Amino acid sequence: MVSDRRTLLADAALDVLADEGIRGLTHRAVDRRAAMPLGTTSAYFRTRAALLTGLVTRLVQLDQAELQTVAEELPPLRTAGELVDGMALLARKRLTGKGRRRSLARYACAAESVRDRELREILVPRENAGREAVRLFLSEHGVTDLDDRTHTLLTCVDGLVFDRLVSGGEVPREALEGLVAAALRQDGGA
Repeated sequence: MVSDRRTLLADAALDVLADEGIRGLTHRAVDRRAAMPLGTTSAYFRTRAALLTGLVTRLVQLDQAELQTVAEELPPLRTAGELVDGMALLARKRLTGKGRRRSLARYACAAESVRDRELREILVPRENAGREAVRLFLSEHGVTDLDDRTHTLLTCVDGLVFDRLVSGGEVPREALEGLVAAALRQDGGA
């Protein structure tokens, strides 16, 4: 029951952060969003730092599950077009519905992690099915510096998602195609 309540509160905190920003993230605001009595959030997350840590831990869990689902939805990536399709699917998920709300929270937490080492360590990119699919695709296409190219490609896609989150619209397919072409380039530059 305790972990269920902590998860419910972390999910409510994500919603508060998405709607009100980092300044609006308070124990009382989370209590209200979770429809819990005042003081409930502070009973589970005593400090603001503990609340942020719980929120970021939950965010990473949700992101990892999403990446696993996207990887399972796609066929094995054989062509650049299939990789672009996968990245476009992930970008759409991160720009719409609950994915958009998580993206808003993710970027707020990323900015906060600049000053908080514990948050930064939780947010560091992890191994997951999506990252592994990109790495495997690049390997099968002769890319030798797999870790650097995979990281650069995924970071650039993340930047495009951030840009569209702020400015609106979808990530242009041409931009994704250009990123994949750069990742596949054999001249040593990604």
